[in-house]
Amino acid sequence: MFGKIIGTGSYVPEMLITNSELSKNVETTDQWISERTGVRQRYVMKNETTAQMAVKAAKDALKSVDVSPKDIDVIVVSTVSSELILPNTACFVQEQIGAVNAFCFDINTACTGFMMAYNTVQSYIDTGLVETALIIGAEGLSRIVNWDDRGTCILFGDGAGAAVIRKDEKAVFETVMKADGSQGSSLTCNNEFANRPRKIVKNEKTKELGTYIEMDGQKIFKFAVKQVPECINELMEKIKITKDEIDMFVLHQANLRICQAIAKRLKVSMDKVPTNVERYGNTSSACIPILLDELYKKGQLKTGQKIVMSGFGAGVTLAATYLEI
Repeated sequence: MFGKIIGTGSYVPEMLITNSELSKNVETTDQWISERTGVRQRYVMKNETTAQMAVKAAKDALKSVDVSPKDIDVIVVSTVSSELILPNTACFVQEQIGAVNAFCFDINTACTGFMMAYNTVQSYIDTGLVETALIIGAEGLSRIVNWDDRGTCILFGDGAGAAVIRKDEKAVFETVMKADGSQGSSLTCNNEFANRPRKIVKNEKTKELGTYIEMDGQKIFKFAVKQVPECINELMEKIKITKDEIDMFVLHQANLRICQAIAKRLKVSMDKVPTNVERYGNTSSACIPILLDELYKKGQLKTGQKIVMSGFGAGVTLAATYLEI
């Protein structure tokens, strides 16, 4: 037995930066950015943290369903950008929302993170370990973006999305997950600890490693447009279903051109591929849950619909998951 998504929530900061505003700080234009990425604007944290955004998304999700925080058995937060190293962000969320009975942990698979969190709690539900789960994708990428690097700063934004999943005998779940560490260098961000000398080690020389996101955009593009459709096709073969039977493909919002290229390779209309990257940019593990929350709140997700979610990100990692609303 698996679980169904019974509620969603999201949160983005108040501070909005348009492409035109960004062009005042880096050599670019609104036209240049929008034509290459589809991004028109992004939200950026000002006086808050990634963990606080995770809490706000969680509270928004819980408002949408009749679930007490005390009923939550597990909280999983996906993030690469939390200010918290200890304790984990999930424990911070637990304390803030009063989910006193939940066990908590974080995962780090970047833009694939929400997918991995979803797949993990489905496994827990299937084994009988939990009945109700809260999963969150939360990212404060503005703190690890080099705002002088036109290749990355135009893409990313901050935000958080959450979903409540509850055991349901009618729930359907299947997934395909992959990773290729040999391509890991295409998207990296070093921890600033690497540049901190240790007094206990005499004459230690530390490397001045970059602590901002560094990305080979062409490699990521080629990886995504080839591997994501293959992963989705493998999933559909696994569950014996055709693309025509799928009502919606909810993809990681990395770049509008990537979403369009994936749809083209799958030979599906963009009508089946909702996007919001133009308004939020790439919020990494928050992309899919923010999009899901928008779809739910607009009434575009209806009982019985067949959905494929697919994410890809640093590692490199990717996943495709089938669910029914």
